[in-house]
Amino acid sequence: MDRSVNRSTTSRPVPKSLMQHIKWEYLAAGISGGVVSTLVLHPLDLVKIRFQVQEGYGVAVSNRPQYQGLFHALRSIFTTNGFTGLYQGVTPNVWGAGLSWGLYFFFYNSIKTWMQDGDTKKALGASRHILIASEAGLLTLVLTNPIWVAKTRLCLQYETSSASSVTYKGFMDTLVKLYKYEGIKGMYKGFVPGVLGISHGALQFMTYEEMKNKYNQYLERPVDTRLTTVEYLSFAAVSKIIAATVTYPYQVLRSRLQDQHTNYNGVIDVIRKIYKQLGMKGFYRGIVPALLRVTPACCITFVVYENLITYLLHSNQNDTDIKVKVTTDNSKTA
Repeated sequence: MDRSVNRSTTSRPVPKSLMQHIKWEYLAAGISGGVVSTLVLHPLDLVKIRFQVQEGYGVAVSNRPQYQGLFHALRSIFTTNGFTGLYQGVTPNVWGAGLSWGLYFFFYNSIKTWMQDGDTKKALGASRHILIASEAGLLTLVLTNPIWVAKTRLCLQYETSSASSVTYKGFMDTLVKLYKYEGIKGMYKGFVPGVLGISHGALQFMTYEEMKNKYNQYLERPVDTRLTTVEYLSFAAVSKIIAATVTYPYQVLRSRLQDQHTNYNGVIDVIRKIYKQLGMKGFYRGIVPALLRVTPACCITFVVYENLITYLLHSNQNDTDIKVKVTTDNSKTA
């Protein structure tokens, strides 16, 4: 008798595991948003990468074309290779963006809901949003870095490349040759600046979440209240511009490390050479096409994502709420 009492008094509730908060709808919605935005805006991404690795006219690599600006680059690529040239490297970009956004949203929302103990109306605050976004970013980077290396290599495969350079025939061919000639190390080139770039996603998601929360709190409604498309667009654009501007230099470092035409001895060597060749402005080379691409890309991704989540998850909840209300009303009438 006493033993049973002791067991009941000393027993504690078992905390819910992270697995209980996993919803695959987040993965599907994130992939959809990433794929749509990438297909629409890939040409700007192509130009951004080519600007990032451009050393300048005084130290130009012989087989690398030099561009005088965004429109000159787009026109030159189109003139040389036609419309398909503007979509060089699009396959790994679609895979990379789709999986990255899908996995990021999947990890982010699973960890977030776990920290909320399943209560989506619970506001976590800026510090926890940064922590959640950082964890989601690191997990996503580990899984997708080889895809980004392949994308960079294909985007930097110029029509004037020398015969001695490795020629890539497509996404899978690039991955195979990366592993064959450079091993695992080659597939994870740019990983260190990529880790530094986790701050980009952390800053973006923290800003995005805090703006949504503060906005809903200002209107005196739960923080998980669904917003309009215009509201999602506005918050996504502002958060992306802030994050992209603050953290942009890491993208330049990563692109240069992944470039098959130049060899560097690590991150410090890249930083030293960029500063020597171009000064501080070299760390922001390509930021104009980058902002022109990532801002609308982020808006498209977030709008597609949020609307799909509303359809996949919250529409079912609304139907349930309506059925419960009807049942309650009928019981009262009876």
